[in-house]
This record gives sequence, C-alpha cells and structure tokens, in this order.
Amino acid sequence: MPTFTATPVDDPAARDLLAEYFAMRVSTFPGHTYTTVFPDRPVFEPPAGVFVVVTDDATEDTEAHPVGCGGIRRVDEGPLGVRYEVKHLYLRPETRGRGWGRLLIEDLEQRAISLGARELVLDTHHTLEAAGRLYEAAGFTAIDPYNDNPNATRWYGKSLAGG
Repeated sequence: MPTFTATPVDDPAARDLLAEYFAMRVSTFPGHTYTTVFPDRPVFEPPAGVFVVVTDDATEDTEAHPVGCGGIRRVDEGPLGVRYEVKHLYLRPETRGRGWGRLLIEDLEQRAISLGARELVLDTHHTLEAAGRLYEAAGFTAIDPYNDNPNATRWYGKSLAGG
C-alpha cells in the first residue's frame, strides 16, 4: 500500500518525480509544445497549499521508494468560496492500475478540506484520457475554464463537504 507524505516541492524526491512528470508530458503533448514550470515552494506550503509524495511501502523484497506525487494550491475564490487546485498528479507507470490515483485524489481532497476549501478544481488535457476517467470517477464534473493554462483543454470542479 502507498504512503502519502507532505513534502516540500523542492525536496529531491519531489523534484525528481516532477522532472519525470514534465518529461512525460513534453514527450506526449501534441506538437511537443508543453510548457514546463517547476513550482515555487511557498505555493505548496500551508495555508497556500501542500505537496505530497507517494511512497510504495517496503515489502519483504523491496525497500520503500517514491513512486508519485501531486499537490493542491489555493487559487482565486470561486462561486462556492475558498478554492484549491489539484496540480502535478503523477504516478510512475509501474504503479498504475492499483487504484493509487484515486487514493491520492482522496488524500488531496482531505488536505484541501482541512485548509478550508469549499471547492477543488483542476485542469487537464483531453489526450490524458485515463486522468479524465479518474477525475470523473472521483466526482469531478466539467466546469468553465477558470484559468488560461496553455496546456489545458478541459477543466473540472468538485464541491467539498465540510470545507
């Protein structure tokens, strides 16, 4: 099972995972025109946000090691009030299909609620079909664009109970 740990976004493990994520996005993005921006640490520190590293727990045969990441950051308020945005959700290919993406989304939702969020939003690209299915399965629905991200073609939102 995975462990989800709040980690500074400039921590070496976080930075390595983000570099992998960005390299994958550049290589698969239509026209290879993906805009890469490594995030600044304060954006993902409470109360502005949080960044999480996913670790595959140690087993009898393997040591625990980082396998994914994701974060939330506060953005401008929306119609429901305090709004956080999911960013840089990534799991290494060998972990996919285990339900860990859903667990990571749930972890980030709980962290957003604890920071007072009433809504969680995200943007994605239509070519990331598995990601779109994950977001929809997690209760996100299509919304109007809330930003001008040149890498995005779809925007999603989710009302959070308890925020």
